[in-house]
Amino acid sequence: MKMLMKRLFTVLMLVLPLSLQAQMQFGYMSYKTVMAEMPEYAQAKQSMAELKAKYDAEATRGEEEFQKKFVDFLQGQKDFPQTIMQKRQAELQSLMENGIAFRMKSQQTLEQAEKDLMEEVKKKLNNIILEVGVEYGYAFVLNTDDDACPFINPVIGVNVTDLVRWKLGLLAEPPVGANPVVQPQEGQQAPAGAPAGQPMQQPAEQQIQQQAQPVQQPVQQEQHPAQQEQQPVQEQVQP
Repeated sequence: MKMLMKRLFTVLMLVLPLSLQAQMQFGYMSYKTVMAEMPEYAQAKQSMAELKAKYDAEATRGEEEFQKKFVDFLQGQKDFPQTIMQKRQAELQSLMENGIAFRMKSQQTLEQAEKDLMEEVKKKLNNIILEVGVEYGYAFVLNTDDDACPFINPVIGVNVTDLVRWKLGLLAEPPVGANPVVQPQEGQQAPAGAPAGQPMQQPAEQQIQQQAQPVQQPVQQEQHPAQQEQQPVQEQVQP
């Protein structure tokens, strides 16, 4: 599992373009640590302890019954007829086999019960992690359990442990600096260079009045002196 996580992370880094890697942010946390703090986890553990105690009590009762009959067999085997001795031996053999079978069946039942109880706890935790990833714009959330990732670049990696705790109700207030990603409005696209995990900047408001453009006044062309001389002469008035 540890090697698989490392390989998946390496493949993801190779597939993504460098420009996208520079803008991408991801979260990381200890899955086991957060799950162990959940009230549902403590309740599941308590239910498992109670169920295990019942199976252990029943197994102990069978073992005590076997020990008692075995002691009676040892004390009376010299005086038992052959038929009674064979009957007692068969009873002891049956008790021993039943005890072993019950222990094995109990172990399988307890394992399945624990799996079912923890499945509900994991389902809730996974939903919260999904909510955090989408709301805060993380590409993925990495599980650091079992030293799966010994180094995380703090520039693109964000510890979301307290954020997940807050979403689960384990913390009264959100961690400082946790800003959800603002979704763009209809017809508005997010800036291409906006890093994930930070609020998107809204575009500047349009100016109400536009700057007045200078109006170009028509310039009357000056007439050339030669043109002035060529003006038509008024006709003489005939008497």
